[in-house]
Amino acid sequence: MIIDFSKMEETVSPNFFGGEGEYRSRMTVDEMGKIVQGRLVPGASIGLHTHETNCEVMYFLEGEATVLYDGEELTLSAGQVHYCPKGHSHTIRNDGEADVVFFAVLPNSP
Repeated sequence: MIIDFSKMEETVSPNFFGGEGEYRSRMTVDEMGKIVQGRLVPGASIGLHTHETNCEVMYFLEGEATVLYDGEELTLSAGQVHYCPKGHSHTIRNDGEADVVFFAVLPNSP
């Protein structure tokens, strides 16, 4: 299977999970989970949320993001991975001047 994000329409989600600005995404969803290409423009964020039923793996492709993970502030940039296991909380924000682009996988829980 090939997933070509460039051929998908970008969805705009304002104030995603209570965050600031617009979270933009392209994704494929099936019974096994979600595969997402996400983008945060400068000043945008994904609000604090807890992964109650699944985990999330985020591979950063462009830009530099600030991640608050279980109360610890981390800085991630292109080529790095952030993992948020089931039961843990995180928020992601773009404090920079360039877009933050990432690839995320969110499997469904059994």
